Amino acid sequence: MMNKRFDRGRPQVFAALLLSFFITAPVSARDFRDAVDEAVRILATAKAGGQGSKENQQAVITLATAGDKSLMPLLMGFEDATPEGENWLRNTFEQIADQVRKKEKQLPATELEDFILNTNHSSQARRLAYESLLQQDPGLQKRLIPAMLMDASQEFRRDAVSMLLEKADAAAADEAVSLYRRALSGAVHEDQVSRIAERLRAAGEVVDISQHFGFVTTWNVVGPFDNREEKGFAQVFAPEEELQNSAEFKAEYAGMNGPVKWQVLQSEDDYGIVDIAGQLENYKGSLMYLTSSWDSPVQQSLQIRLGTPNAWKLWVNGKLVFQREEYHRSTRMDQYVVPVELSAGPNQLVVKLCQNEQTQDWAQKYQFQLRVSDSAGAGVLPGQAVAQNVYAEEDAR
Repeated sequence: MMNKRFDRGRPQVFAALLLSFFITAPVSARDFRDAVDEAVRILATAKAGGQGSKENQQAVITLATAGDKSLMPLLMGFEDATPEGENWLRNTFEQIADQVRKKEKQLPATELEDFILNTNHSSQARRLAYESLLQQDPGLQKRLIPAMLMDASQEFRRDAVSMLLEKADAAAADEAVSLYRRALSGAVHEDQVSRIAERLRAAGEVVDISQHFGFVTTWNVVGPFDNREEKGFAQVFAPEEELQNSAEFKAEYAGMNGPVKWQVLQSEDDYGIVDIAGQLENYKGSLMYLTSSWDSPVQQSLQIRLGTPNAWKLWVNGKLVFQREEYHRSTRMDQYVVPVELSAGPNQLVVKLCQNEQTQDWAQKYQFQLRVSDSAGAGVLPGQAVAQNVYAEEDAR
């Protein structure tokens, strides 16, 4: 993240002067900690576009001078860091860890391992600590990863699933099924779930991939409405007016090709794909509204993960939470991740899905997939509550 035009000789000179200051000046331990904490704060709040880069570079010098004493504060700085700040923190941590190793010193293993095991910390920071400590302690993987199958970090879960899959692939039939089932319970990546499902189905087991990922598969859909010349994305049609006014949806509207009514659309796809073009019709230059209800037993913070090649808007309980006006880009599962706050009871999800008039073969997809998950990407089904939110609610009582 360093500015390449920054004179590489100056940081070394400045670091030497700063080190001399710490050695000779009557600096208290509190002053030292304050200097380190302030340097971490500067990096954590870094802005995009190189703003404040000189101040950031001076902060790096302060932290490099502090050496291994700055490693834990750097990790803690990830909690509220900006995306640019995370890059500065990561690069600085890695540089200091490398310097510690070059001096044949040890990283603070006990503190780092405790940090890794604390799932309340930033997943990115925990992974950074793990990868750094792994270079010093190759046995760390076998000691920690098996217990991380249900971790809050996707990367740690992936590692734990991979270890189980190695065992399952080498095991006898009955034991293999048990191991595959256990691996599936923690799997949050599409490729791993697909591989596990293939193995289990080959063994005669039933696997519901859609349910595992928490896809919403039942929708009420109405349309088509006019999106010719791509004007419909910004236009408010009747269902959207009712949504904004908290009114009940009507049974019938004036659509692009005549009267339209709500109808049920059910996805049978493993990955929850709702295919307008395949299940209804590829109405070129049109848009559709789709709605579904998701019941939550408590108020909780979850994520809505959506993939589509079409332009779209998403409302949760009448509030617009995300929109993207882009047509026929590549699509994949979890393409967009939208943090949402769900209320106790039924929550109304509404999607506005827009198709344009392009006629090329690659412009014919008219579909989306939407699922509800926790922050690690594990599917959450209606009626379920993720543990941290349940605990938070109990604490509030």
